[in-house]
Order: sequence, then structure tokens, then C-alpha cells
Amino acid sequence: MRVLIVEDSPEIVEFITLALEAGTDKVDIVTTDSGMEATELLEKERPDVVLLDLGLPDINGFETIKRMRLFSSVPIIIITVRQCENDIVRGLTLGADEYITKPFGQLELLARIKAVLRRRTGMPVGEVIRYGNCKFESGVNRFTYQDTSIPLTKTEAIIMGILLEHRGAIVTYTQLANAIWGEDYPNATDTLRVYIRRLRIKIEFAAKISGLIKSHATIGYSLGNV
Repeated sequence: MRVLIVEDSPEIVEFITLALEAGTDKVDIVTTDSGMEATELLEKERPDVVLLDLGLPDINGFETIKRMRLFSSVPIIIITVRQCENDIVRGLTLGADEYITKPFGQLELLARIKAVLRRRTGMPVGEVIRYGNCKFESGVNRFTYQDTSIPLTKTEAIIMGILLEHRGAIVTYTQLANAIWGEDYPNATDTLRVYIRRLRIKIEFAAKISGLIKSHATIGYSLGNV
């Protein structure tokens, strides 16, 4: 596995490097503190995953994501101290696949990396789930409400898929975390809330419907009637 770390803190780079070397069998690590150089390294080194800090000394992480997505679909994990959901949602909307907030633990970091690499293969092609006026096509990560088609990210597709599979029942935070990351780690619930918020906004804006995804405090989520 080859990892590109884009981070201006030597301490964070060292922590990530030690975590990767301890938690994976074989890893090649490339580092830079420059968003502009990161784009060049992405094209030259062809990493399997990018760990990207939003606060860089030259161009910010948002602009770096934009530039990378012009020519690459490599999984990008945002590393940020920012707690504002709007910033996180913006990064995900621009094309990042995951995010992790500082400070974070080794197990959480490794879980996020393994998750994005696992999701890279996508879900089985051809699986279609129907629910009322909704249709979900897992193979192409597409959700359709009546005549409106909404493309989903891989993470959003996993969430929508498991909610539809359990339609009529509540899907717990633990079930969702296991489906997305392979385990339920500390702070996973907070991360899920961000993804659910983003998914709701996307569906409500495109399809003009609300109440599709219902929250159940301290438990999880379910689908409403559509």
C-alpha cells in the first residue's frame, strides 16, 4: 500500500507514519506539506490513498481536493482540527471520501483507511432495491425518487443500501458503523451524523422531499414513508 500524507505538522506526520508501519504489513509513505506539490506527487507516485490536512501553508485543502479530482479518483481522507460540520461537508462534497478529526487514535486511523480501500471496489453490480417511489441501484451508487436520479458517493450508497435493506426497522449506529468501517469505533456516531446530514441535504435539494431518513435518538436511523 502506498500512502500520500499531505500535512504541515511534523508531529502528525510522524504519528501517522508510525501507526501505518505498525498496523500494516507493507506500506510506502510519501509526504509533503504543500497542496500544490501534493497534486504533482499524486500524479507521479500514484498512491492508494491520500491523507490530506485542510490547513496547508500554500493552498488550502479544499482547493487541493478540487485539483486532485480533476484527474484522479484516489480515496482522499481529510485530516482536520476543524469541528465545524459545514467545513467537513464541504470537503466531502468536493470529492473527499472520508474525514478524521485531530486528535485521533491509531485504530481509528487504520479503520478509516481500510474502509475507503474496501469501498473502492464498490457494491455488487446489478442489485436494485425498490421502496415506494424510491429505487436504489447499488452497482452504480444511484438513488432515484420518482423521476429524479441522485448520484451517491460510496459511503452514502452504503448508508442508503443498509437503510433500504432494513426498511420498516431501525438501523442502529453500530450496524451502520460496521457496514461502513468494519467496526464501531469511538466517535463513530458523530461521524455518522455528518454523513446522514449530507445525505439528507442532497436528497431534499434534488428530489424536493423531506423526512425520508428519520432519526431515533441514541439508537440510529430508519426510513420514513415515501
